Amino acid sequence: MLKKGFTLVELLIVIGLLGAIALIVIAAINPIEQANRARDTRFKADGGQLISAVERYFAVKSEFPWVTGGTAVNDDPFGFITAQDPTVGVCGTSCTATDGNLLEALELKSEFLNRDFIKTADVATEYMYVGKSDGASSSVYACYVPMSKSNRDKACEDDKVYTLGAADGIRTSVTCAAGDDWNVATPWVVCIPE
Repeated sequence: MLKKGFTLVELLIVIGLLGAIALIVIAAINPIEQANRARDTRFKADGGQLISAVERYFAVKSEFPWVTGGTAVNDDPFGFITAQDPTVGVCGTSCTATDGNLLEALELKSEFLNRDFIKTADVATEYMYVGKSDGASSSVYACYVPMSKSNRDKACEDDKVYTLGAADGIRTSVTCAAGDDWNVATPWVVCIPE
């Protein structure tokens, strides 16, 4: 009597081939890089929303959120600080208890307070930085440290990498190349608008 079926060796060969194919697919997808790209896309979109909110606030009030109730003047530089800082206008005296000028003026929705860079940021790579250089025609920038290798390499290729001036709102261009290590003492950032 003849038995039909697979031998143990045939089964092991098929299992080995399926395992090799699975490893190739996982390596091609690179889930960590995909998660980092998604995070960078989210930061870019949120930075754009934040800049738009500041510009709308300025259009209505004729002053920036950091001028309202403060001693600053619109033409003064606004050194780069984190979006968590009450001066930016997202948060009030506390990001958990009070809304800032941008939320009170309804330029941002209160859900903005749940963003990672507002709620949980505690290291330089997790922050959104906001600043403005000197002069009335100067742009307001939102800057962040990209986590995706492909976004970092593209920023280096396009010469869109900066360090930020905390006192003067000046962005200083950084010369870098694809594959450079971004773990530096002064964070390298990309900014919106580019």
